[in-house]
Amino acid sequence: MADPALAAPEDRPFVIVVSSLGALFREPFHQALAPHYRVWLFLGGAGRDPRVTWQEPYILGSTRVDTLDAEAMLGAARELDERLRAEYGRGIEGVLSYDESRIIDTAALAEGLGLPTSGAEAVARCRDKHATRQALDAAGVPQARSIAVGSAEDAVRAAAGLGFPVVVKPRNLAASFGVVRVDRAEDVAAAFHAAAGIELAEEKAKYQESVLVEEYLDGPEISVETACFDGRAAVLAVARKQLGFAPAFEEVGHVVDAADPLRTDADLAALVAAAHRAVGFHTGVTHTELRRTAAGYKVIEINARLAGGHIPLLALLAGGIDVNRIAADVACGRDPGLTDSARRVAAIRFYYPEHDGVLARVDIDRDALPAAIEQAQVLVDPMTEVKLPPRGVAWLSRVAHAIAVADTADECVSALDAAQKAITMEPGTGEPDIEAAR
Repeated sequence: MADPALAAPEDRPFVIVVSSLGALFREPFHQALAPHYRVWLFLGGAGRDPRVTWQEPYILGSTRVDTLDAEAMLGAARELDERLRAEYGRGIEGVLSYDESRIIDTAALAEGLGLPTSGAEAVARCRDKHATRQALDAAGVPQARSIAVGSAEDAVRAAAGLGFPVVVKPRNLAASFGVVRVDRAEDVAAAFHAAAGIELAEEKAKYQESVLVEEYLDGPEISVETACFDGRAAVLAVARKQLGFAPAFEEVGHVVDAADPLRTDADLAALVAAAHRAVGFHTGVTHTELRRTAAGYKVIEINARLAGGHIPLLALLAGGIDVNRIAADVACGRDPGLTDSARRVAAIRFYYPEHDGVLARVDIDRDALPAAIEQAQVLVDPMTEVKLPPRGVAWLSRVAHAIAVADTADECVSALDAAQKAITMEPGTGEPDIEAAR
């Protein structure tokens, strides 16, 4: 067992973190928690490596358990709680996970331990986008019109009823996986089959009507990071999204401005709070996506977890709001303390090759990076096959990213443009699968 060399106090509360994912995007989470919490990892289950590697400096220990089995985790957690109480005089105070496929079982684990949570039912309602739509509709929360379908024929009829363009997407996946805009009736069936054909081993929920056909919302997209506790739904940060690769909805970048007027916009805060009440989510940190239409903001979806895409890190760099630490505070029933300490802008951009195909190597000339670049990372190994959206999603298409921090969004954009010029993508010997312009 290894404690982080961070001069952290030894009276830190114990929290269980379910699952881990990769260091490139989730190490900042553990860096944020380590000074304040003693973390015990639950690792294992379909698609998850139970070994501790990069996480070791930040955690107290780990347990190998099926993290898709709430009952198995509950048994392991009770045993761990007994050990901790015997050795340290205190037990587990919170449970959380940022792994989309584990959040329902994590909520069930928290319920079983009697720890703060919105509960598995509310989290499942967020994961099931059709159930989300039904709850929002019953509460009168502005959102896209949506129809759940189980066949291509039903999808065609639903699209005709809604009017083109429409959005076709899987009912319960994340990362814009299988989400596509459809402009013509003759393309609906193919979009349905593509969305219905996506099967992940980690997804336990199976639906007869597994695809949603939805009204297309025209306008800029944002995400709102929200902490729900003590009857509040506090807006922590607002990320303005950059989308690309139409008709897919690939998130190619985010901008977080600590002084963004939307952070304190009363109407937006009321809408976000109403959406959370509608789905029954009252305890935890969420990532809610919305679009600003001519009729005002409308909810796209509520993700009952921390954001991906380094959005929590952007919030920290821009405004001093530590979304990761706040998530642990709320999971432990503690006052998260929501004061910020900075007024800057942080932005991330993801970089892609020109075409599908094999990349022999991706390099970053760090001497050519401007001073505003906080971080630049290569995301793929040599000789990786890359598929651009809509054939590939984030982890199959992004080859590098850079994060800029500056006083204005324009300065961040300029720095990210310069960073792109410092990135070299060397194609492999194979030809691209399909030529695709960005």
